[in-house]
Amino acid sequence: MENKDKSYFQGIADGVKTLALGLKVTMKEYFTAKSTEQYPENRKTTLHVSARHRGRLVFNRNEDGSYKCVACTMCEKACPNGTIKITSEMVEDPATGRKKRQLLDYQYDLGDCMFCQLCTNACNFDAIRFVNDFENSTFDREKLVLHLDKEVYQGGSLPNIIDGGAPYTIGKFNTKTK
Repeated sequence: MENKDKSYFQGIADGVKTLALGLKVTMKEYFTAKSTEQYPENRKTTLHVSARHRGRLVFNRNEDGSYKCVACTMCEKACPNGTIKITSEMVEDPATGRKKRQLLDYQYDLGDCMFCQLCTNACNFDAIRFVNDFENSTFDREKLVLHLDKEVYQGGSLPNIIDGGAPYTIGKFNTKTK
C-alpha cells in the first residue's frame, strides 16, 4: 500500500538521487592520485617481505653442513596432498651394530604445496622450515620439484630476503604517482 502512495515522479527523483550518490563516490575515487609499486625494477632495494611469509620449504642444517632429517616420514604423513615424498633405507650402524634409517631422497613439490605448515609442525627434529623466498616462478613444472637433501639453500635471489628484505617503513613506498 505504501508504494501506491508515492507518485511516479517521486520514484524517478529517488532513482536520480541514488545515482548521484553513486557517481559522487566514483568521481572522488577517479580523481584521487594513484600509486604503483615499481616491483620488478626496484625489488632489491625496497621490497619488504614479512619474515613469517611461507614461500618454500628448506632443510635446517647442522654446523657441519649435514641435514637434521632422520627420515622418520612424519612430515610426509602430515602433508594433506602428498607434496613430500621420502625415500629411505635401513642401514646398519657400524659403531653400534643397530639398524637405522638413512635418507636417500627428500622430494618436495613446490607446485603442489598448500603452504599449510603441517609438515613443519609434525617434524620432531626441527629438520625443515619455511622461508619467505617467494620468487619461484618457472615455465617448466618439473623445476618446481626440489630435492632438499641434495641442495644447500643459500638464500633467495633478493638480498636479505630471510630477514625480510628492505626495512619496513609505514607510509613510505617506492612508488610512481599517476
